[in-house]
Parts: sequence; structure tokens; C-alpha cells
Amino acid sequence: MSFSSGLAGLLRSRDALIMLVLTLGSLWTRLWKIGRRPNVTWDEAHFGKFGAYYINHTFYHDVHPPLAKMMVALAEVIAGHNGSFAFKSGKKYPEHVNYTMMRAQIALYGVALVPLAYLTCIQLRLSRPMAALAACFILFDNALCVMSRFILLDEPLLFFTALTLWSAACFQNENKHSAPYSRSWWKWLLMTGFSLGCVMSSKWVGFFCVLMVGIATAEDLFRKYCDLMPWREYVRHWGARIAALIAVPLVVYTICFWIHFSVLYKSGSGDFKMPANFQANLRGNQLNDQPYDISYGAFVDIRSVYNGPGLLHSHVHRYPSGSRLQQVTCFPHRDMNNVWQLHKAKGVAANYTLDPIEFVSDGDVIQLVHNETGATIRAAKTLLAPLTTSHFEVAAENITDANTELLTNWRIEVIRQKSARRGDKRVHAMTTVFRLRHVETGCLMRVGSTRLPSWGWRQSEVTCLPDSTKKKDVRSSDVLWFVEHNSNRRLVNDDLSKYVRSNFIVDMVHLNIEMGKTNNALSPDRDKYNQLESDPISWPLLLAPMRMVGWGDKSIKYYEIGNPILWWASAAACLVYPFRMLYWILRQQRKCSDWKSGELLEFWDNSKFLWGGWALHYLPFFLMGRVTYIHHYLPALYFALLQLAFDLDFFFKHWRRGRYLNLAAWGIGIVVGLVFLYFSPFTFGWSGPAKELAGRRWLKTWNIYEDLYSM
Repeated sequence: MSFSSGLAGLLRSRDALIMLVLTLGSLWTRLWKIGRRPNVTWDEAHFGKFGAYYINHTFYHDVHPPLAKMMVALAEVIAGHNGSFAFKSGKKYPEHVNYTMMRAQIALYGVALVPLAYLTCIQLRLSRPMAALAACFILFDNALCVMSRFILLDEPLLFFTALTLWSAACFQNENKHSAPYSRSWWKWLLMTGFSLGCVMSSKWVGFFCVLMVGIATAEDLFRKYCDLMPWREYVRHWGARIAALIAVPLVVYTICFWIHFSVLYKSGSGDFKMPANFQANLRGNQLNDQPYDISYGAFVDIRSVYNGPGLLHSHVHRYPSGSRLQQVTCFPHRDMNNVWQLHKAKGVAANYTLDPIEFVSDGDVIQLVHNETGATIRAAKTLLAPLTTSHFEVAAENITDANTELLTNWRIEVIRQKSARRGDKRVHAMTTVFRLRHVETGCLMRVGSTRLPSWGWRQSEVTCLPDSTKKKDVRSSDVLWFVEHNSNRRLVNDDLSKYVRSNFIVDMVHLNIEMGKTNNALSPDRDKYNQLESDPISWPLLLAPMRMVGWGDKSIKYYEIGNPILWWASAAACLVYPFRMLYWILRQQRKCSDWKSGELLEFWDNSKFLWGGWALHYLPFFLMGRVTYIHHYLPALYFALLQLAFDLDFFFKHWRRGRYLNLAAWGIGIVVGLVFLYFSPFTFGWSGPAKELAGRRWLKTWNIYEDLYSM
């Protein structure tokens, strides 16, 4: 099949028959007995639930971008799910939930990996027998197979990873063998960009694909520069790649979040991770239904404009030094201790239930009284903050600590007013940004990134910024506040979505930052043994397969274990590859190379995506602090298996002039197929006691029938 023959040419070639056989085999391994276990299995509890959120239009928060989860939601919709099932771990699926069809739809992405592997290897100049063998490696790997049989994100991720590799290989051949800017050239360049957008919109690990293609693109542009290409033509090449490989993926990524926000328009469990303006536009959110004007006696939640610390907070715990009064902090989550009542200045008598309603305005002097403890926020020049000692301490004193000094009075200074009413000086919920200036000292209430130690529950330190800092007129976000929620029984609630608008780009960036924070918080506890977790060093050697379900004798058991022959051989191929390249490059430099002119460069071009994809999808996990599992190796494994086939093809093409290439492909394919069948009880589900499979324990570290670290 030629590089430019296209799909029509493919279907007319003998490759069509090979792909048909491979696809049928893939359908069998991925779909046979796929509905055997009628219970929510492993991470189906997460991703099935997320799919139901889309059906119910309920906003949620997760560490992954939305595309793969929206594909899960699509599978649920096609299967007729109404969103009522909550996917609780281990729970049996009710009759009205067609979980088999859901699983089958997700499995189709795994099915597609096999023909994609064949097409990719054809583009990388492998012989047809070895390209078919590479597809068989994907077909007969137990780990890739078992992960495709449940409602998970891994198969969409792997599908887009494989699609990116195929597209990049096709474009590389078009770029080398065809005229630039032709229709086919643009097709594969744009297809590569689209695939990159999809893979990074499925999981952030997809950015490793972006890096892989980016490095290859930089190398290609560097070669063009060294070939003294005319500047106008060179700039045009840069422009084409910027448009296709940067702009297109970003557009796809952005569109996925736009759909995500558009579908999830109801209040849900993930609201608190988003800006207040976004929350106020969610149907059913408490920020949407509240009085717009703020009056004395109202109960309010006050949020810092500075991103991260959260809501003004207090609790019964006291400072260990300084005033030893009640702590005042910022807390990122909603809590009863975030609620404050607005009082008039100290010494001004008022009855907030009987007196006429008075609204809070710019320049008013107020007191903030903690609703749960009755303590009032105060500051004093004589007391320094516990950590930021150049600032004054902000504390809360209750009736037993109170004194006659005017240390609890704060003046509201409006900085930004989003009200449509001209000359409006009232303080409004959500739309008025203000400073709180301490009347006695002139300092400004401030919160930054400093966290209190354990005695302050790791919450953000709130201080009062004094005049000595020469920032009396500062308008930075760390001294700015707004009322996020306002409650007053004497006022009628309003629909704040009339006054508050959120910016899509701001919301998308904010959500990605929160996703990163949540991802970084998934750190392992090294003092505890968790049989699900494993370290990256163990993955290529298959030292720590994972039990995906409970291991009772009567339960249907699934074990995430790869085909050992394939994992060990592919790991060896990837580890040896850089040393082989270094050896050949050195021999070429010493003019004693066996390669003909251009052959070594051709070898590099056809293999760099495979080894580079493996390295970029595997090595970064050694730098990550988050918890890791064996399925994190599967994208790297896909590249490693194709690298193994590439090396076998190279060897048998040059050994005895390729005389045994067909025989080797058939022989190796039969062996890996038999090993797959040998371990297939773990893949298709085993209902008997695990000890009956004790003979399949090839390594002592495999916890097939016993927990190695049980007490």
C-alpha cells in the first residue's frame, strides 16, 4: 500500500483482508462475556457516575478533562440510561441499566487499537507480516484487553493516542515523499492536530503525545533550516504547523470544555471548585437565590478575591501566642463557621429584627460578628500576626474578652461596583468588591498564600496590612473582598444571574487550575500498603499486577496482568534501543558504518515515534508525586509493543535476507496468542477460587491467590 493511496486504496488492497481478520479477533477478545460481572467494577464507580451527571446536567468536579467522560455519557445515553443509577462501587446493576451495552460501546475504542496498530506499522515501513504481528501484540495483551471491558476512560485515551501516532506517521511520509501543501499533506497535518486535541482532552497524560509530536516537528523544521530553505517558504512551514499543531488542538480542547459547561447547567457536587460568578449562574445553586442588596443584620459569607484562600472563617480554636483570642482565617470550603452577621459600628444601638431596614453602603463602619461563636473581628497595633510579623494580628473576641476600645470597627471601601444603577453606593452580593479598613489602626484586612501550621488547621492566615508597608491605597486582590452569599429573612430573594456574568475563558482556566490542584493532592501514603498502587519501576517488568475487584472464592475476579512475554520483551527492546542508536551513530562518525547512505536516518525517522512515545509516556511518572497504578503504563505499552515489532522486523529483514520473516511472524504470533489464552481467566473473569490458578503465578510478587502483605 503506497503512502498516498488513501482509504479507497486500502480497501482495494490485500491489507483489507488482514485488517478484517484482525478486527474480528479484536471484537472477540474485547466483547466476549463482557457483561459477565453484573456489578459496578473498579473505576466504573467514578466514570459511570460522571456519565450520569451529564444525563442529569449536574455540575461535578474531576481531575480529568471532559472528552472521554462525555464519551462515556454518550454510551450511557445510547444504552438508554436515564441517569438515575448512582454507580456505587460493587453494587449490582438494576435491570433498567443496560451495562453490557455501555461496556461494549467503550470496548469498541479498544477494538480499534488493533487495526490502527497495523496501519501505523505499514506507514512506518514494516513488512506486512510484522505489521500484522504488531497488531497481534495489541490483540493478545491481557492488560490492554481487560481494561477495555469496563466503563473506563483508558480506552478512549488509548484510541486517541493510537490515532495521533497513525496520523503523525502518515504526515511524516507525506512530508517526505509528497509535495508540501497538497490536499493530502494538509489532511494528515490537520488530522494530527485534531487527534492531539482529542487525546489531551481525554486525560492530561495526552500532553505527552503533544510533546512527542512537538519534538518531531522541531526536528523537521530544524532540518529544513539546515537545508537552506528560502525564508519565505520556511516561515510558511512554521505557520502551517502552528495553525495545525497548536491552534487546532487548543480549539478542540476549548470546545470540549464549552460543551462541558453548556451541558452541566445545574448545581452539583463540584460547584465549590468554581468562581462565585460561575456558581451564581448554575440552576439551583444557593448563590443564585439570595437578596441582591445587603442590609445590617444580614448573615453573609465573605470571599477573598485572591484565588485560593476562600471564605473568611473563624472557629473556637485560639492563637497560641499574641492575643490568644479566637483565630480568624480563610477556609476554601463552605462551612457554618464562614457565616458572619453585619452589625453597625460599636456603640451604635440597633435592633436588626424590628428597626427599619438599613442597607450597607460605601464608607459605612461595620462590625463582623461570627454567627457560630458570637465573637467579633478585631485588630490592634500592639499585636503582630503569628507568621507575617510585619502585619497586625486579626482575631475575634467574644463577650468574655471584650473591652471598651474601638478595635472591632471596620470601614467598607468600595473598589469596584458592577451595578447598572448610576451612582449606586450600596454594597451588593457578588457584584461589589471592597476593602475592609480597620478604623483604629488604618490597616487593611488581608489574606495571602501563607498557611498556618497544624494549630491553625493549615488554613490561610488573615492579617491586617499596616500603613508602614506604604500600600495604603493598594488594590491588589489580597486585600479585596466580596459578599458571596447574603441571607436576610426580611428581604426578598432575587435571581442573581440577572446581575452576575461569568467569562468562559476565565472559568475554563480556573477549572484547569483546580484540576491540577486536585491531581497533585492524590499523593500516596508511603506508610500504608495499598495493593492497588504500584511504582513506575515495577511496570515494564510486570512485578505488581492489580486485583480489580474483590477476591472472594465465589466472586467473579479480574486481574490486571499483561501478557508477560510481551511486557518483558518490549521492555528489553525499549531499554536497548538508545544504546543501539548510539553505537550506530558512533560507527557512522568513524566511517565504519554498515549503513548505506540515508538508511540510518530512515531507520531513525521510522522508529523515533515509537521509542520516543514510550519514553515520554513512561519516564515522567518517576517525577510525579501523585499515586500511580499499573494502568498508567498502558499508553507507554502501546508504543513499546510496536517498538518490539519494529525491532523484530528489522532483525528478520536482515537475517538470512528475510528468508524466515514470515515464519517468524507466524511463530511469534502463535506463542503470544497461547500465552494470552493461558492468562485469559484473569481477563474474561474467573469465578472459582483463586488458588486454582496458582500455577499461573510466574513471579513471587504476583498476588494471584494471596495478599503478600496481609497481617
